[in-house]
Amino acid sequence: SHNALIEAELEAQKQEIISKLEKGQVLEGTVKNITSYGVFIDLGGVDGLIHITDLSWGRVNDPHEIVQLDQKLNVVILDFDEEKKRIALGLKQLTPNPWDAIEEKYPVGSVVEGTVASLTDKGANIKLEGDDEGFAFSRDLIKEDGKQAIVGETLPFKVIELRRSTRRILLSHVRTYAEAKAEKVAVEADNTKKAVKKINSNLEKTTLGDISELAALKDKLEKGE
Repeated sequence: SHNALIEAELEAQKQEIISKLEKGQVLEGTVKNITSYGVFIDLGGVDGLIHITDLSWGRVNDPHEIVQLDQKLNVVILDFDEEKKRIALGLKQLTPNPWDAIEEKYPVGSVVEGTVASLTDKGANIKLEGDDEGFAFSRDLIKEDGKQAIVGETLPFKVIELRRSTRRILLSHVRTYAEAKAEKVAVEADNTKKAVKKINSNLEKTTLGDISELAALKDKLEKGE
């Protein structure tokens, strides 16, 4: 029948498209269907899927935030299975991973300014520069006066860890003053030690000086001067 012929032709067309695919290849496609788990792209007779995690480097709650139906866009082939005719596509891979820039921008040990954006049961999300966000555990949100930081407060934070796997910048406000305080105490203790050493050394010098003066005096007396 006519329909069977058309179907066979389409199947051959699909097979030809798939046989020419290569990983890393960039193709133009059209958004055909948007689901909760990803986006189906028509590559000109064959469909590929951009999984929700490959739409953007940031967190995506709904693919509609990123794409619209019938939108034309460039996609990269991540993987494909010729037998099952499954094609895995990526969109975020066409842009640099912002996390690379994050590691340069927020090196561990650096101090940055952040605003407490929202509280969770474990701590708080901290708004940094631009769209950057960090996280501080509750124990790291205690201020020098002993009070807990509240939403809307802007404070200095020390970068204590960068978790690439979960894309998390771990921060601590406590470390910004606690470590400075500990350093101050150590410096003061060191200065005290130095001062004591100086006093002892002066005492020793004085004693030795006194002894040599007395010896000279005794010498003079013995000579009958």
